[in-house]
Amino acid sequence: MEGVEDLETQPSPKHGEKNSSLAEVVRSPRRKERQGKSPRRRREVKRSQRRLDDQEPLPCGRERRRLLGQPEHREPSASMAETSDTSPKTWDRCRRSHFLHGPYPATHFGPKACILPNPTSVMHIQDPASQRLTWNKSPVNVLVVRKVRDQSLLEPFKELCKFLIEEKKLVVYVEKKVVDDATLSQDETFSAIGNKLCTFREGYDDISNCIDLIICLGGDGTLLYASSLFQGSVPPVMAFHLGSLGFLMPFKFETYKTEVAKVFEGNAAITLRSRLKVKVVKDALQRTGRSYGDEENGTVAQAETDGDAGKVTLQLQVLNEVVVDRGPSSYLSNVDLYLDGRLITSVQGDGVIVSTPTGSTAYAAAAGASMIHPNVPAIMITPICPHSLSFRPIVVPAGVELMITLSPDARNTAWVSFDGRKRQEIQHGDSIKITTSCYPVPSICCHDLVYDWFESLAECLHWNVRKKQTQLTDITDDSDTET
Repeated sequence: MEGVEDLETQPSPKHGEKNSSLAEVVRSPRRKERQGKSPRRRREVKRSQRRLDDQEPLPCGRERRRLLGQPEHREPSASMAETSDTSPKTWDRCRRSHFLHGPYPATHFGPKACILPNPTSVMHIQDPASQRLTWNKSPVNVLVVRKVRDQSLLEPFKELCKFLIEEKKLVVYVEKKVVDDATLSQDETFSAIGNKLCTFREGYDDISNCIDLIICLGGDGTLLYASSLFQGSVPPVMAFHLGSLGFLMPFKFETYKTEVAKVFEGNAAITLRSRLKVKVVKDALQRTGRSYGDEENGTVAQAETDGDAGKVTLQLQVLNEVVVDRGPSSYLSNVDLYLDGRLITSVQGDGVIVSTPTGSTAYAAAAGASMIHPNVPAIMITPICPHSLSFRPIVVPAGVELMITLSPDARNTAWVSFDGRKRQEIQHGDSIKITTSCYPVPSICCHDLVYDWFESLAECLHWNVRKKQTQLTDITDDSDTET
């Protein structure tokens, strides 16, 4: 008996210490358990485990226990269990199986090299086949976003609202200006359904915490508008192609009842479209009164170090792109581009586009950039008509912070817009800070995220669409017969 041997080998306590020592023996397992579960103990265990991993890679199983001098038959104590549960390798396995849902890149290189753990990571690489939509509870509140000033969408809009309210028994939210349409107000057959609609006004009413599903009727601009309504977490978006281009709208309205029923059942493929978190800081340089750093050595810019001293006038979540251009001026735009506080280059031309992979097929593609699948975690930087033959578009990792400021010797100001909206002027001392947002737009796929994207490339942008060569039927030739 292991516990009896421990009691027999211990020296006999004194008369006054007998009860206390026996109580200590009885309480020791619980105390050890509490020590193993305390935050301080866990931190110490993690540090010791990290030191062991840095020294030599240890084997697993029996060989590891033998090298550590532990009996093979002995059960691990609370501290040992805590150590094994919180070890980096076990933690990587947990992340690999529970969080990433796909192949996780190796973080250990050789016996002693590894990547430092980063708890503030922005985005993980997802396995496309595992991105499936599920519902914890059945959706109740549905937001229907319709393209305004398009009379051809009135009948689909009325038909969809009637289906959601009468057949699906859902609460439907629409924008107030959509309900106030003169054609809808004069339609007596729609009055019964219109009275059951919940209305809101953009900029006045916050509906971000009560919407379970978004259904868009229109073109790509409708999806961009729906994204702008949710500056935090975005509900799943189901987009029907009823606009002019419809690159982001995979569903056809002819089969909307079947498609909506499938989405409500769950297990639908989704595309996580990353967004950009943008902050416009006014007078960030003028308040400090300090000059720029050495550009050749890549010194940290003053707007980055003292940018918080300025006033943040605007903070947005952008789905497509941030465009900085020269505005109405006839001079070249001259802005400085910083990446994580270091000067990368100066953009001289008509401007620069900072886009998401979703926006790479929009303005950036028209400016000559490559097209990136929306599942790739990246930020694309594309110059607009640069005054340099060697200025090519570049792709930087998602999560880095970009900053755009007006160059000190710029002849004119610049203008910035966000998904084509909220256009404003950027003057000397102002800065625009851009990074990847942690709130993507979950766009529901019609088939899957790979097929939908390539189908949109072929149908909407006519990517690699041409007449095929005719098949050779007769391989004989006059030149061949002569030889």
